Amino acid sequence: MTVVLCTVLLMAGCGGGNNTAQSTTEPGKEPAAATAAAETSVPATEEPSTEAVSTVKPVTFSYYSNYDWDTTEQWGADSTTRWIADTLKVNMTPVQSSGAAETKFSTMIASGSLPDVIMTDRGASVERLRQGGMLVALDEYLDKYPNLKNNAGEATLGMLRSDDGKLYQFPNWYTSSPNGNGGWIINKKIYKELGSPKLETYDDLYAYLKQVKEKYSDVVPLEVGAKGRGIDTMYGGWAENKPYLTRANPVGNELKSIFEDQVFIENMQYASKLFRDKLISQDVFTQTGDQINEKLKTGRVAVYVDGDVVNPGRGADGALKATDPEAGYEIIWPIHKAGLDAAKITPNNYNSLGWNVLVITKNAKDPEAIFSYLDWLTGEEGQRIINFGRKGLYWDETDADGVPILNAGGLSTEQTGKDKERIGRFNWVGNTTFIDQTKAKMDAQLPADKQNWTTLAQQKVTWKTSRNFTEFVNLDPLPDSEEGTIATAVNDIYQEAFAKTLYAKSDEEVLSLINKANEDAKKAGYDKLLVYQTERWQSNLSKMK
Repeated sequence: MTVVLCTVLLMAGCGGGNNTAQSTTEPGKEPAAATAAAETSVPATEEPSTEAVSTVKPVTFSYYSNYDWDTTEQWGADSTTRWIADTLKVNMTPVQSSGAAETKFSTMIASGSLPDVIMTDRGASVERLRQGGMLVALDEYLDKYPNLKNNAGEATLGMLRSDDGKLYQFPNWYTSSPNGNGGWIINKKIYKELGSPKLETYDDLYAYLKQVKEKYSDVVPLEVGAKGRGIDTMYGGWAENKPYLTRANPVGNELKSIFEDQVFIENMQYASKLFRDKLISQDVFTQTGDQINEKLKTGRVAVYVDGDVVNPGRGADGALKATDPEAGYEIIWPIHKAGLDAAKITPNNYNSLGWNVLVITKNAKDPEAIFSYLDWLTGEEGQRIINFGRKGLYWDETDADGVPILNAGGLSTEQTGKDKERIGRFNWVGNTTFIDQTKAKMDAQLPADKQNWTTLAQQKVTWKTSRNFTEFVNLDPLPDSEEGTIATAVNDIYQEAFAKTLYAKSDEEVLSLINKANEDAKKAGYDKLLVYQTERWQSNLSKMK
């Protein structure tokens, strides 16, 4: 999924993951600037804390993030991790990917020089380490350090267990409540100038986009994101409670071909019509995320649909309001096919497992001590400190629900805005439900005009239009297996068909291209892949029960 997701954006608005929307900003791209800023703002001495949990064992460990884009900042260069080092006696030494994660990862495995802790995606990377006997099973620590067990729950942990029945993965951004950032936002000023027409169904949308094109020659009527990801989000509007797997379609107890899915066909025919009528950006496959953000911030987009609209929407709304208080963007309820129940339209998917995972390798001298810290971090106290700063910085007390009560520093949005790029960067085991609920309650402490646009959009729409997708996780085969080879071929066929259908000259041509893709996929072994994925799906359902 897109979509992927980074600590900074997740702090601002969790989501994604799983939706196929992934994060549009990568947290490791400005470490030098962030670290320098931290070094100049951290006080020489800090207040001792009365909150430190005695079960956290002192430990120093090495940490590696298995992503090209992620650069881990130095521990202790910011106020929060300095507090952790001083109070909990926990320290971390970063191991960098240097923009070549796959090569670095393979070299470490081959040489046996694995770091103590690795952050990576679920699936092939974890299984490669597990099957090589390189990982520490975490089961014996779950009762002694119970935050993960209590917050994630047995069903989620069961889904994370490997085929040998043991738990090796500590989840990041797991959740027990809906989340997601995908949907639709509109340019308020353009909408008002066109008379604020009804904008609920796909018929309404088409008529509105035609109006935009006729009156605003320099505006993109409908922006669908980089590589057309927003078209995937549109899929959810053609049926009620419809999960989108991109390469399969659930029918009864089986997964069937996505190319035979009438919802997929209808969505692609509609998208193709918008494209040939020049109502969608014509450089959909070549434009970058930065170019899209620039169009949004200059008001040159009338409607935006994507797997993540709440994070770019916040920046664009602020940019427009800076020069015109009446301008900006507003989130709307998902557009859908006429005749459907709007309350059952779910363009967002979420799963309880969250985004990625941490594993502890057998190179670690004291894996229990590492787990004790991670378990503290994923608990209420750890999440509060790592996401909102240590006690005494922006808050001094909490309410009955453990929500920080902002002090003068916290109410100073100018200062918190400067620090938000650092706070939350080391939240490797994010507890989405706690953070989302806490963030919303903290935001409510601010004046209405200072409240976070993203948080409000999530509460108003995106979290309410998100479907539990947990049963469909972990369906992908290992890349070097027979099914994995088939999956690669089917994905290539899908991507080619997706692009060609947008350029089709009629609905009939769209259907013909999709039928051809279906035939090609079956020749590549698609049916065998679907049988494999169906078995995995049914296994998930059994685990969840």
